[in-house]
Amino acid sequence: MAEEKMGLEDLKDLAVETVADTGTGAPVVVSSAPLREKEIDAQGRAYATGRRKDAVARVWIKPGTGKITVNGRDQTVYFARPTLRLVINQPFDVSERGGQFDVVATVSGGGLSGQAGAVKHGISQALTKFEPELRGVVKAAGFLTRDSRTVERKKYGRAKARKSFQFSKR
Repeated sequence: MAEEKMGLEDLKDLAVETVADTGTGAPVVVSSAPLREKEIDAQGRAYATGRRKDAVARVWIKPGTGKITVNGRDQTVYFARPTLRLVINQPFDVSERGGQFDVVATVSGGGLSGQAGAVKHGISQALTKFEPELRGVVKAAGFLTRDSRTVERKKYGRAKARKSFQFSKR
């Protein structure tokens, strides 16, 4: 079996990856895999489910003015902390689609932080279903991966998961 020597021009033809800028300063390698099919329903919405800790979010996005509704309330009312609203808007900032989509989400379970993470995950998934060409940018930012960190269970003979009871010498 003889090995073939390739020139620089041959390697350029074989290149299947492009470089995208996510605004973080460092270029991110995005593969040019075949695009997935656009998944929208009869009303022109894309649906996805997002999860984080114990929270589950059902998210629908459609073209609009950028209004985000969570459990029938505006995002500024439901997520009063600015950091939580920042988390929710991250997928739009990375994909440069801020103010172009209306979001309707229903969230259950967990606390506010977990719910914000679940909505972010759902928005990211729905955004890639609505515009499959954004998948590379959103995936490179790490928003499509479900954060698997959950609370560690309590063990018997201990106060919490790892904390022991106070030690008594006698």
